[in-house]
Amino acid sequence: MSRFATRTLALLAVTLFAAATLVAAQSDSGTRTFRASAGGLLELKLDAGGTVQVTGDGGSSIKVSYRVSGSGEPTIAFDETADGLKITTKFRVRNTHNSSGIDLEIQVPSHYDIELDSMGGGLHLDDVDGTFSGKTMGGELILRNVRGEARLKTMGGEIEVTDAELDGSVETMGGEVTLRRVTGDLNGSSMGGAVRYIEVQRRDGRVGGPKQIDMDDLDGVTEETVQISTMGGEIDVDEAPAGVAAHTMGGDIDIESAERFAKVTTMGGDIEIRAIDGWVKATTMGGDVDVRVVGSGGDVDLTSMSGNITLIVPPGFGMDLDLEIAFTRDSGRDKTYKIETDFDVKQSVSPEWDYDHGSPRRYIRAKGPINGGGNKVKVRTINGDVKVTQGGRVL
Repeated sequence: MSRFATRTLALLAVTLFAAATLVAAQSDSGTRTFRASAGGLLELKLDAGGTVQVTGDGGSSIKVSYRVSGSGEPTIAFDETADGLKITTKFRVRNTHNSSGIDLEIQVPSHYDIELDSMGGGLHLDDVDGTFSGKTMGGELILRNVRGEARLKTMGGEIEVTDAELDGSVETMGGEVTLRRVTGDLNGSSMGGAVRYIEVQRRDGRVGGPKQIDMDDLDGVTEETVQISTMGGEIDVDEAPAGVAAHTMGGDIDIESAERFAKVTTMGGDIEIRAIDGWVKATTMGGDVDVRVVGSGGDVDLTSMSGNITLIVPPGFGMDLDLEIAFTRDSGRDKTYKIETDFDVKQSVSPEWDYDHGSPRRYIRAKGPINGGGNKVKVRTINGDVKVTQGGRVL
């Protein structure tokens, strides 16, 4: 082949590559308007993904502003149906390197149903009354001022529901969930993030909360109570003037200050409550527990399955102490576990091994009224030490 022919072929290849790149990076944008009536259905079949903002405007039409870009030649199509409108995105060219930058801003009648099936991208709903269902493979779900029923799921993204009257469920496989000022039987859940309920009220008038927290066991709970649940991770709370209920499947719980009550549970981590003016129930399956009662306080129930427990109470705190350490025969420390306390209370050690609870164990116990009795203080640990003191530094 001649040098001229070689240069010509090379130039042609460069030209074709540039043309292909131009097609791959092509973009399209515009606005479409469709007639619609209240109670219809907006179907979003987004095989190429897309970020979607849907707003109810009280009109009698659907207005769609769109921008489509990316590789793999992403396209958008609109189909008017008997129920309303179907919007489809897809790639003309199928490969593992496809990417899209598809944005949809949609205005619908105030009462309208939304059905989502997306390969990726967030969904924002505002000022819509209807039924919202479907899933996205990755993206946030943000719902504000909506009413009706939701059955929505994201495989990876945060969820926020605010100022809503809603039943149903919102789920994420990895992200935080926040329900704020919500009325209705809406359940939020996450496999990898914290779930927070703030000012949530059920249809029957009860205060709403994460399903991992037993609401019937919360004396004094209100809509302002801090409620956090997570499948795995730490929980930190700065202030909880209306009480705190927290549950994690694996992580530490750290509360700076709480009033009314603190009910906290971790399946594997330490618990630290630096100041609680109210009743407290703290349980860990594997970690230490440190609690400081302030003010008038309340009943105390602290449990660890394998850790040390420290409790600090204010001067003159009236209580009926019930302290117990269980030490197992295979722990290797059967002569060193101890109950330390500032108070004059009689201690005892069980003489015989107890075989009714798995590993044989014996018990160190201390019981009795302090400062005339009053608040019930129950402390239980296995293979750990217990310390109960008066006053002292903040934990």
